[in-house]
Amino acid sequence: HCLKETYFKELHDLEVDGQKVEMPQSLSWYPEELAWHTNLSRKILRKSPQLEKLHQFLVSETECGNISRQEAVSMIPPLLLDVSPHHKILDMCAAPGSKTTQLIEMLHADMNVPFPNGFIIANDVDNKRCYLLVHQAKRLNSPCIMVVNHDASSIPNLQIDVDGRKEILFYDRILCDVPCSGDGTMRKNIDVWKKWTTQNSLQLHGLQLRIATRGVEQLAEGGRMVYSTCSLNPIENEAVIASLLEKSQGALELADVSSELPGLKRMPGITKWKVMMKDGQWFEEWKDVPTNKQTQIRPTMFPVKDEEKLKAMNLERCLRILPHHQNTGGFFVAVLIKKSPMPWNKRQPKVRQKSPERTGDTEVTAANSNNGSECIVEEPTLAENEESKKMQELQNLDPEQSKKEGVCGPPPSKKMKLFGFKEDPFVFLPEDDPLFLPIQKFYALDPSFPKMNLLTRTQEGKKRQLYMVSKEIRNVLLNNSEKMKVINTGIKVWSRNSDGEQFGCAFRLAQEGIYTLYPFIHARIINVCIEDVKILLTQENPFLSKFSSETQKKVKDMAMGSIVLKYDPDPEKPHDLQCPIVLCGWQGKMSLRAFVPKNERLHYLRMMGVEVFKAKRKEEELENKTEEEDSKNIFFSCDCLPCLPLLVTVDNCRFYKRIRESV
Repeated sequence: HCLKETYFKELHDLEVDGQKVEMPQSLSWYPEELAWHTNLSRKILRKSPQLEKLHQFLVSETECGNISRQEAVSMIPPLLLDVSPHHKILDMCAAPGSKTTQLIEMLHADMNVPFPNGFIIANDVDNKRCYLLVHQAKRLNSPCIMVVNHDASSIPNLQIDVDGRKEILFYDRILCDVPCSGDGTMRKNIDVWKKWTTQNSLQLHGLQLRIATRGVEQLAEGGRMVYSTCSLNPIENEAVIASLLEKSQGALELADVSSELPGLKRMPGITKWKVMMKDGQWFEEWKDVPTNKQTQIRPTMFPVKDEEKLKAMNLERCLRILPHHQNTGGFFVAVLIKKSPMPWNKRQPKVRQKSPERTGDTEVTAANSNNGSECIVEEPTLAENEESKKMQELQNLDPEQSKKEGVCGPPPSKKMKLFGFKEDPFVFLPEDDPLFLPIQKFYALDPSFPKMNLLTRTQEGKKRQLYMVSKEIRNVLLNNSEKMKVINTGIKVWSRNSDGEQFGCAFRLAQEGIYTLYPFIHARIINVCIEDVKILLTQENPFLSKFSSETQKKVKDMAMGSIVLKYDPDPEKPHDLQCPIVLCGWQGKMSLRAFVPKNERLHYLRMMGVEVFKAKRKEEELENKTEEEDSKNIFFSCDCLPCLPLLVTVDNCRFYKRIRESV
């Protein structure tokens, strides 16, 4: 509503550099007008004074996690996954994370439920790109996502605890957006024209097939997997799907999604194609490939010749999005449904005896708690059995490690070669941790508060931050920390504040997790009116006298420290903001302040109709002026050792880092 009524209206009849600006259009096939397309280039958007207001809005809201910039066709796979809040989801090749954020949004469809029953495991093989993925996902502040670093083609089977027994984790939904040659991006990516060859797809086909195969192995029966590429090459698309369907022997089928996403122009999948070498040679069948070329070309790259088999595959149910049909990139999507276990996993069902299982910080013998009932599951492969034996041996050799309960560290070096940064361990708070009692009393937390889901990232020393995950993510973490490298999980809910100790609690609330925490908090809540909210968001540390008399009365009898500031809309005032706001704040002796990040402040002010553009520009002008003054006041003569004491004196200067690097 804000976009349409405020920012897009200002683009009417606007000209930039002599060209009329096209109005942004909503994508007809995306539900609820939640996706918009604009032809404005990044350069025009950044440099044009007429568009500065829109540009600042887009940048600020993107930082808050309310907007994501993405290629239109890349939005299709998550929509076709048909996600519900209770689904267990695996995103196999997730970085940079735009599709993952869509999945998080779908998982939290009901904003009144702080902990959905489902979760997302977002994986990427590139360690550096995993941190980009973390940044993207953290904008949405969900306790139900875990980012891991693993090769998608060999991602291990995870185990979860179900009623005291170990079971293999099968996912309800899997997104398999594989690495590809990217020829569908030729309209925006100039490198494709310079570097593309037919060899690219030949080299990627095997990897794509391995990733897709690993995906369907981990898919639950009745589950849905979406395979997608930003390529139009059949060797990367229909050839992979046909090979997967053929070796599944009826365990998989292509879903008919022709009625989904009405308004999306699409072409059916193809059933006939040839394979071309880099030197221009064409091959129609595998038997035509000379022996010396059979390492580069594989049988799975060719179309199925048996007409009956081909008809049963229904390859025409695949989606091909062509760039010129609706001004997009090129894209391929296939939706697979798993009807039964994969043939290579079909073994005699094995009765698995329940083993002692760690739940929280105590060990419980599951057989005693459930009368010894049996669990029949799909038996793991031989490699997995070997892995579990080695795991058991490792545990037997290190009894001290098994005593450290609730600690999920990075995988041991013997189990997996790690790349990139070594992550801090994930340590869950023990049930009797003395740290939690003052927090519980200070905020009058509800008895239903899941304190066992609180974790820190340190085993020794003072705990500075407390994070929270859902019970399902906790279950996955406790049972699989040795198998996978977990990069990040959980949202920050409390931060240590030494000033708070004198008021009864050393931890203040964190804005990132306030919407998750708020349903459980029964004390230190101050209901404020919209005028109070405006004061809190526009002034750094306003005196109590500036607030409404009702707010002053509520604050008067409350001890100093961290508080919750809640705004509830008044239906009788339709011109005021009609959605609730929850802010973290701090009550001082004579003042009240909000602990809210800058971009989030701007977001709330925009939604309330407060003009933030002018204020922001004045602030930037002031910063630039201060920088100029600082630069005039800094002098140093050379890069020799005697100059170093001078640098210490300018430690707080905004130019300090630059000088330090040069000297």
